[in-house]
Amino acid sequence: MNSLTDRTSVTRRRTPLNRSQIVGFWGAWAGWTLDGMDSFIYALVLTPALTELLPRSGYAATPANVGLAGSILFALFLVGWGLSFIWGPLADRYGRTKVLAGTIFTFAIFTGLAATSHNVWELGIYRFIAGVGIGGEWALAGTYVAEAWPEDRRKMGAGYLQTGYYAGFFLAAALNYTVGVHYGWRAMFLTGAVPVVVAILILLRVKESEKWEKAEASTVRTKPLREIMGPAYRRRTWVACILLTIAIIGLWAGAVYEPSAVIQLATKAGMAKNDAIKTASLATGLLSVATILGCLALPPLAERIGRKKTLAIYFLGMAVAIVGSFGWAFYLPNGLAPFIAWLFVLGFFGGNFALFSLWLPEQFETRVRATAFAFCTSFGRFVGAGVNFLLGAAVLHMHTLGVPVALTAIAFIVGLFVIPFAPETRGEVLPQ
Repeated sequence: MNSLTDRTSVTRRRTPLNRSQIVGFWGAWAGWTLDGMDSFIYALVLTPALTELLPRSGYAATPANVGLAGSILFALFLVGWGLSFIWGPLADRYGRTKVLAGTIFTFAIFTGLAATSHNVWELGIYRFIAGVGIGGEWALAGTYVAEAWPEDRRKMGAGYLQTGYYAGFFLAAALNYTVGVHYGWRAMFLTGAVPVVVAILILLRVKESEKWEKAEASTVRTKPLREIMGPAYRRRTWVACILLTIAIIGLWAGAVYEPSAVIQLATKAGMAKNDAIKTASLATGLLSVATILGCLALPPLAERIGRKKTLAIYFLGMAVAIVGSFGWAFYLPNGLAPFIAWLFVLGFFGGNFALFSLWLPEQFETRVRATAFAFCTSFGRFVGAGVNFLLGAAVLHMHTLGVPVALTAIAFIVGLFVIPFAPETRGEVLPQ
């Protein structure tokens, strides 16, 4: 009995974090937060930016053209996201912190430059290059926290880290409510240059992952991209690619089209333009808070019932929430309040991304971990870019936003049949 009590006490006693681990986490979290802010700024300023830039580019600023141009620009952004796989091999070769800082420099500088856009083509170029930087940040931040934190703390570390992205949504919404409403979309993009400060702090203050340093010192140089496609990792690599693709498709509802949908519903309810924008910002804040809660609830659930069952629950919740919000509430005569209520459910299950921050590092060894993380996320973004083109065409053809977005729920149902092919890693330590 005493030995059982002793073992339980040891299990529950958490390893304290040292200064380097704390500073490293907050550096990664701040970068991921500002990454989320930069990503979501585009969704918030989509309508006003394109309303100004489309006529300068030779196109009428009709709702259909705004929707189509918005989808094309977001697809370009996703292609940039997809090309971010280049950061993974660089991080496996040169270290996590230096390359992490490089991703932040890239997305911050080119988000700020978007404020100078004279037409939609310039905006597209800036968002494309910013996407390359933004796409790499998650893979490197997730890899760093998984390696730097002690084994008994890293699971919750993954959940804490993922809250940063959605805290960035909340920050973007707050800026839109204040800066955006009063100073316009260009000022919003300009605030996106702030992460440069975080990149400098990471370079100066955050120490390299000890696991990476040990792996770098003890292993023969390999080609990580070739290795994750080899017999040992091929199946788990492609299954992770498919599951991440499905999760990214869910961004259409939870991040990209939600503000536009709220603005449309608010305008339909008789609100003035500025009031509609403020309502969209408040709705985004609710969505963000719900997603943060979903991120925090996920690691304990994944430890209790396993990674695969947890992802299945979150995917099913996403499917129901997307249909409930865009397929039902969006078309109600007075749909604004029901739609916003559904956003809480949509946001909570949008926390499924936290599982990948926890699960992906567990599936690969240190020497290929960043490459695998970056490749899987990049694959999802490339496919997502193609889906977004189709979604934009569907919005243009059907003259409505609700049904095309609601159809993305099908992807999550498909995901339920893919999850069984993934490895279950509950109870396993992070491989060296």
